[in-house]
Amino acid sequence: MHASQGRSAGLGLALASAFAFGGSGVAAKPLIEAGLDPLHVVWLRVAGAALVMLPVAWRHRDLLRRKPALLVGFGLLAVAGVQAFYFASISRIPVGVALLVEYLAPALVLGWVRFVQRRPVTRAAAFGVVLAVGGLACVVQVWSGLSFDLLGLLLALAAACCQVGYFVLSDQGADEAEPADPVGVIAYGLLIGALVLTVVARPWGMDWAVLGGRAAMDGTGVPAWLLLGWIVLIATVFAYVTGVVSVRRLSPQVAGVVACLEAVVATVLAWVLLGEHLGAPQIVGGAVVLVGAFIAQSSTPKAPSSGPVAGGTGDVGQVAAESEAGAGGDAGAGAGAGAGEAGREAGLSAGKTAP
Repeated sequence: MHASQGRSAGLGLALASAFAFGGSGVAAKPLIEAGLDPLHVVWLRVAGAALVMLPVAWRHRDLLRRKPALLVGFGLLAVAGVQAFYFASISRIPVGVALLVEYLAPALVLGWVRFVQRRPVTRAAAFGVVLAVGGLACVVQVWSGLSFDLLGLLLALAAACCQVGYFVLSDQGADEAEPADPVGVIAYGLLIGALVLTVVARPWGMDWAVLGGRAAMDGTGVPAWLLLGWIVLIATVFAYVTGVVSVRRLSPQVAGVVACLEAVVATVLAWVLLGEHLGAPQIVGGAVVLVGAFIAQSSTPKAPSSGPVAGGTGDVGQVAAESEAGAGGDAGAGAGAGAGEAGREAGLSAGKTAP
């Protein structure tokens, strides 16, 4: 009975995490349209979350000595890279489309495994890749001559590539004998990401007056500070922590299915709150992308080392899954079952990003 209650609590936390990650782009886009540069929005998000997570970083300060490469990789790629590219992409293309493009991360990881590491992949994994790519073709409507902004699509693809880079790094640096606490890695990743983004975004040139005004969500004015509070506290801190806690109560497979809901939540919220409507072929294509990404992740053989490349379990995978898109996953949610942010977003979610 106790185990059943634990799984139920884990499922609730996983759903809450997917919802929180999925709402990051919807809250960020009005701020960008109100006059903030996408990089400034990313900096506000990461720097704000890093301040909240400072006590956690202090508690796990031994990670600076034990896992420096992992922390730097997470901060540079999974936090700064994924979220910057994701937020830049949603300034040009719909939120749901940007997040779905990030769900190509499993296909890119499989390409690395097959052609660079020269390790075999299963037929099911290859089939999942074909499904994901075919679904994405429907999302961007290639038969119409690519009706979406090409630069926006490339920016979303760059976010997926950052997810892949982090997974490759984490796989090479995994050490099962001395696991890193995923919450601690997240805290330091946010701190390192904030430092990097401070240099890149130069927030001292930001139009701070925007935060004191209102941002339009499909014609309705919303206080900008409220949107920023949601991005920092809910779509980042709450989303990361609930995601980490939930996977400890669920199997990676179940967590992976729930992680796929991040893209669904983002698309529905963007439809309702931002008026970003998608056509029937795009909706069907999005579903195919999610199915293909999940098959590709769950069918990939484990790497020889203890950390995952495109699947498996372990502390590195747990952290990687919450790198949301992030973008978004945000979103983070993870590049294993999708990309997610913060991506959304391997082991923790069985696979955002996004921003």
